[in-house]
Amino acid sequence: MVDSHDGAISSEGSVPKHAQLRSILLEMIATTLQPHGPIPSERELVAEFGVSRATVREAIRQLVEEGKLTRVQGKGTFVAGDRIQSDLHLASFTEDMRRRGLVPATIVRSSSLIEAPMEVRAALGLGGGAQVHEIERLRLAGGVPMALERGYYPADLFPDLGGQDLTRSLYSTFATEYGLRVDHAEQTVWAELADRDFAEILAVPVGAPLMVYRRTSSAGSAPVEHVTSWYRADRYQIYMTLNLVNQLRP
Repeated sequence: MVDSHDGAISSEGSVPKHAQLRSILLEMIATTLQPHGPIPSERELVAEFGVSRATVREAIRQLVEEGKLTRVQGKGTFVAGDRIQSDLHLASFTEDMRRRGLVPATIVRSSSLIEAPMEVRAALGLGGGAQVHEIERLRLAGGVPMALERGYYPADLFPDLGGQDLTRSLYSTFATEYGLRVDHAEQTVWAELADRDFAEILAVPVGAPLMVYRRTSSAGSAPVEHVTSWYRADRYQIYMTLNLVNQLRP
């Protein structure tokens, strides 16, 4: 049921009905609907405001594009929560989320021992035929899917890594179980659009923007990790401090 609301859709004037409904939904998002909670169904909105289903869908479409709402396939449309802001620093996902007062969780989607692909060998400085652990994990914050992570870890440095608890911070595991503490990383960031597989995994619409991080991390002089993470751009943002670099004058 739609909560009692003072807004009304007028058939007169120059403001389209979908724009009027969009304004009403925005007010509901700000005052009565809960972050990550569901919005009323299309049927309820049609009945409450006396508009067509096409009008409802257009208003919702605009709010999804604006990042105010998110669609979850098979479940409905939900209020988008505030983006989680991250400073650019070297920390595990688990540490990063806990520092922000959120409860991190991890779902291990796969773990296998494979021959390192060429790109991974180059990043980790491995020779031909070297084996790596390939681990894919879904990372959540406050119960909400945040990122899909696919990482590669040298098998000679991390024997039996697949037998460890992969739901906890891997950086903590490296330090406590293998005596390797990650202290350096190089990272590249770019944007992609979610294809059908990523959309289903991350609970976003097909074509939703994703922030992609590719990181190669080291412990001392030893490369230990080559990982790519696909983050939901509607739930994550980064903060950077930029300083003027002093240039030497001739």
